[in-house]
Amino acid sequence: MSSRRGYGRRGFLSLAMAGGVALTASGCGLLGGSDDSGGSKGGSGVEKAKIKVSIMPTIDVAPFHLAVQNGYFKNEGLEVEAVDAASGDASLQKLQAGEVDIAYASYTPFFIAKSKGAADIKLVADASSAGPKSTEVVAMPNSNIKSVHDLAGKKIGITATNTICDTLTKSVMRDNGVNFTDVKWVSLRFPDIGPAVKRGDIDAGFLTEPFITQSAKVNGTVEVIDTASGGTKDFPTAGYGSLGKFTDANPKTVAAFQRAMLRATKEASDRSKIEPLMIQYSKVDEATAKITNLLTFQSTLDARRIQRVPDLLQQFGSIQSKIDVQSMIVPQANAS
Repeated sequence: MSSRRGYGRRGFLSLAMAGGVALTASGCGLLGGSDDSGGSKGGSGVEKAKIKVSIMPTIDVAPFHLAVQNGYFKNEGLEVEAVDAASGDASLQKLQAGEVDIAYASYTPFFIAKSKGAADIKLVADASSAGPKSTEVVAMPNSNIKSVHDLAGKKIGITATNTICDTLTKSVMRDNGVNFTDVKWVSLRFPDIGPAVKRGDIDAGFLTEPFITQSAKVNGTVEVIDTASGGTKDFPTAGYGSLGKFTDANPKTVAAFQRAMLRATKEASDRSKIEPLMIQYSKVDEATAKITNLLTFQSTLDARRIQRVPDLLQQFGSIQSKIDVQSMIVPQANAS
């Protein structure tokens, strides 16, 4: 199956959120909107009308799908093609390879690439912050892992190292005086982490929603730690980045993307807009959708808030010198 999904005149929406299952359906009216929804058509002068954006199967890309679904990109003169990525690092690699123009990822790969001089990363739009119990380390109830203090030296499943998964986990472990240097990090896709915990292939796993709720129901996993607590409460988790050469050459295109995302993000603050996506497109039943803990959707980039990410990475030695987030942020477009 192709990893690419084109969003053209028909406004097709493909949303892969839980279980790694991608389903496609006509976009018209799913959330009460349509391709002809009102709003500015201020994107008529964009430099590049067709762009590719790499995404991941997580809830915090819901505003992106809403922007496609309700024609907000189209209204701005953009035709967007989504390209699936397995992790934030994989999404960044697609950006660096020129396969996409904009990449969604957790913030950590962006800052690590910037610190190494591997890419001139520019931040285009925010995506999310960790809400209470929206990111957790889970284990089986009959395991010997009952608290954060039991995680030292264990095998913990994450999507990839140097992502928000291990960063949040290490932060909570450090804050509780637990040694994280001998943890064995095991790379798995989010849908595969819960089953791996159940089989005993790993001792614990980092999950975000809706995988937390789904794994609890299907695999019986339970929370060990809420990684969006203490020093990482409301921690910035993910955003959209691009390369400086693209943002410099296409300022109107970037602004059009930002306006569409801002409009969709405001709409996503209504939980009733998100639950139908989980129910209809990710095989999550209505009861699960109602109790799933959502991340906090964001769009406009706040340098002071996001500065928390590279500062924490520097503390862990993942980056060697201070990064000035403000210098990486592309000027933010206002909603029309």
